[in-house]
Amino acid sequence: MKETRNSRAHPRPADSGDLGRRIAHRRRELGLTRAEVAARSGMEPGFVEFVETSASPLGMGLLTRLADALGTTVGDLLGRGHDEPPGRSRANARATLHELDPAACWAKLSPGGIGRVVLTTPSGPVALPVNYRVLDATILYRTAAGSLPADVADQRVAFEVDRLDEVFATGWSVLVSGTASVVADEDAVRWFEQHADPEPWADGERDTWVRIRPTRVSGRTVRRPTGAPAVDPG
Repeated sequence: MKETRNSRAHPRPADSGDLGRRIAHRRRELGLTRAEVAARSGMEPGFVEFVETSASPLGMGLLTRLADALGTTVGDLLGRGHDEPPGRSRANARATLHELDPAACWAKLSPGGIGRVVLTTPSGPVALPVNYRVLDATILYRTAAGSLPADVADQRVAFEVDRLDEVFATGWSVLVSGTASVVADEDAVRWFEQHADPEPWADGERDTWVRIRPTRVSGRTVRRPTGAPAVDPG
């Protein structure tokens, strides 16, 4: 059976705690309050809070109402496809590609998060994910001493960040080209730790700071026209 926008014939079981976190994350991503989600879905704000913070499973009817209110799918709320590469949904035929100016690129980069640093090695180019922050129009990331992301002594590198919306088949990407160097000044390192710590996801010692000073910033976005229907991600 073909998947509709909000359901599957047999959606796979989900961890209820993960479901609540995904609902809360999507709500914050849209800048909505619990009261606003409740109004959109015809629920009480207290129930939305309960869903986000408890480990209780939900029926398909409630999941569908929440997915509609959050502009997503039941499959996404259940975590379907999180072990697969992004962008497998069909493209939106009406979507168009637009270049981003530098200011728009920095607006996309500025919240920080996870990007990929692209390095040249003896065996060829390597792209590695790192947690990063933006400071004074430069990119900062923290890594382990002796690792590939730390082996950048005044190298020319690229740094890429992107985001895809599977439901609407839209997205954006930003590419930074520049020179990377290890930050050796202890005062600067202490300041970075207090004000710009990227908080790496992975465990382990990461006490080497790298700064990328851009020479070029470019980006693109794929947009669908206002009012165009969402894409069936099945």
